[in-house]
Amino acid sequence: MPISTEEFNLLRDFIIKHSEIDVKPEKTYLLESRLTRMMVEMGATNFKEFYLNAQKDTSGKLRERIIDAMTTNETFWFRDTKPWGLMKETILPQLVELVRTRAKTRIRIWSAACSTGQEPYSIAMLLDDYISTKRPAGVTMDNFEILATDISPSVLFLANSGRYNQLAMSRGLSEEYKAKYFTTNGKIWEVSPALKKRITFKKFNLQDHPSALGSFEFILCRNVAIYFSDGFKKELFRRFHSVLNNPGLFLLGASESLVGYSSDFDLVEGQGAIFYKKK
Repeated sequence: MPISTEEFNLLRDFIIKHSEIDVKPEKTYLLESRLTRMMVEMGATNFKEFYLNAQKDTSGKLRERIIDAMTTNETFWFRDTKPWGLMKETILPQLVELVRTRAKTRIRIWSAACSTGQEPYSIAMLLDDYISTKRPAGVTMDNFEILATDISPSVLFLANSGRYNQLAMSRGLSEEYKAKYFTTNGKIWEVSPALKKRITFKKFNLQDHPSALGSFEFILCRNVAIYFSDGFKKELFRRFHSVLNNPGLFLLGASESLVGYSSDFDLVEGQGAIFYKKK
């Protein structure tokens, strides 16, 4: 039977409680389609029974599967194009200059909600290409640390493996970068070990305070805040602000904005895109 309003509300509240993902009523079909197979596998006869099973599961494994199923993992290399031009021409040169002038010895970059890894690998490729081309004095990839986190164990497994099929490789990746940073193994492409070692993948729920991850010079949290409630967005942006060192650069998705949610950042424009700088 289709999910009832009561069942939808129970599962929606459960998902919000454990991930802050806010499934709107108009997305009832999405919740139903993503959880039906799991409900059947668990032997539940309806969604309320499925919800009660999740509530009683002290191991947390069913909860994790539910949250994993509800996360949206749409991603591709250099997504949205313009922000990457901004990074190449403005953000990365600023960060590299901090190292060159010895204002910083290490730059930490956080790719939050990294999905299957295309974003952090794109950062690493862009940074490696910039350093190898410009050859700034005293600056190497060893001066940079990229942390990539996600709530979903399944996408983190794929990201950490650094293995992608032909379809994934065709989405936004240039032939130059494909040849420089990947090798083929049959129909599978693998990230080069030299690039892969530049990224640390870690399971992290954005509900938790990021202070446990340390502090950063640059945070990317793109195309994920749109799934959160307005109240949690405000809290999340406050938390990002608290773990940003100077210069404290922050990048959202192309359709996202801090307007109405945070006044702790200054907006900076360039290359047809925007980023934010900690006040």
